[in-house]
Amino acid sequence: MSNEALQPAAESVDASDGWQSLPLRGAKYEALWTALGLALPAAGLSVPLTILTHIASPLWLAPLAGVVGAAFGARLGWRRHRRTRWKLDEDGFALQRGRLWQTDTRVPISRVQHLDLKRGPLERASNLATLVVHTAGTRMAAVSVSGLDDADAEALRDRLARQLDQDGDAL
Repeated sequence: MSNEALQPAAESVDASDGWQSLPLRGAKYEALWTALGLALPAAGLSVPLTILTHIASPLWLAPLAGVVGAAFGARLGWRRHRRTRWKLDEDGFALQRGRLWQTDTRVPISRVQHLDLKRGPLERASNLATLVVHTAGTRMAAVSVSGLDDADAEALRDRLARQLDQDGDAL
């Protein structure tokens, strides 16, 4: 890869090892979506469980379970977002996620097929983007990183695309 360094957004710079965190402003969206994703099933499951066990009335337990599920989901989403790190180096693109269940994904430059940037309305309002790196092969044929700073996502896309053009691997 070329010697030019990818300059990340100021709030996403991590340690000197090259790993960069996602911007903090994206954590609130991750928390919101995870909270909604856990609140609705928690409230829905509480109704048949209370009817079967006769522990309490589902009229007050369902909203309580929904609130507890939302609170747990918000915390889970926030922490998951804060534990996601990315790096672009001479070997390719790398992504680390999680603490208890860790995922370490490496995408060599030679395996990149094409790149997409996606921006929904909430992402655009917060200057965030989702980078999708489509890879060769069938298993896990795409690596998606949501909550990237918009400038970082564009720089990553452009740098990966430029490297593909230089190596002659682009399709």
